[in-house]
Amino acid sequence: MVSIDRVYQRVLVLSNKEQRGYITPQEFNILANQAQMDIFEQYFYDLNQFKRLNGNDTIYADMVGILNEKISLFEVAVGSGTIVSWGTDGNSIIIPNEVYRLSQVRLGGNPVEFLPTKEFNLVRESPLTRPTEKRPIARRDFKGMLIINHNGIFTPDMGGINASYIKKPAKVNWNFTVVGGTAIHNPTSPNHQDFELHESEETELVIKILALAGITIKDEGLYQIGSNEDNKSIQQEKQ
Repeated sequence: MVSIDRVYQRVLVLSNKEQRGYITPQEFNILANQAQMDIFEQYFYDLNQFKRLNGNDTIYADMVGILNEKISLFEVAVGSGTIVSWGTDGNSIIIPNEVYRLSQVRLGGNPVEFLPTKEFNLVRESPLTRPTEKRPIARRDFKGMLIINHNGIFTPDMGGINASYIKKPAKVNWNFTVVGGTAIHNPTSPNHQDFELHESEETELVIKILALAGITIKDEGLYQIGSNEDNKSIQQEKQ
């Protein structure tokens, strides 16, 4: 977790130094959510790039390990009744909005194979490759439904569904109350939400939010502060 209040205060200080003007809480919340999602999605891009390198040295292993650690904060494993609710046709599962990537789905203990729609239809219709209870297949439709087929109608009492997935970061919210015309942070509100990213991302969040607000930090001293904090974070991750 990263404190949203700490990030906001740093953003305000630096934006003031750059004479950008006051960033309102409403504006900050919009920029903060965009920055968090940008950093989150960058994890997967970077991980794919490192995997393509197929290296085996210490630096490569350290970077892959750090990325996997950051992604692991969003891994969820659940069973029937939590991730899914059933569609009316007995073959479809409604995927919740928080799912970013489905990692694995098991139907009655058997792994479900995910296929593109065209291949899904070909496999389903062929007598040689037709799915079975032991080898179910699935595809995702445009409505966010997971369509499962095992050559029959599935019912929840056939062994249940277990799934693992990577969830999206929760939307952050610097909640506040106005006192004497000034916005005062209110962390006790049920609407308050810190960043769910790894704690080492604090400085990166500050820099990205400022960039989204149109601020490029030109003061080399401020850059140096950010660089030092990033180096400390990396060392802490390796320990």
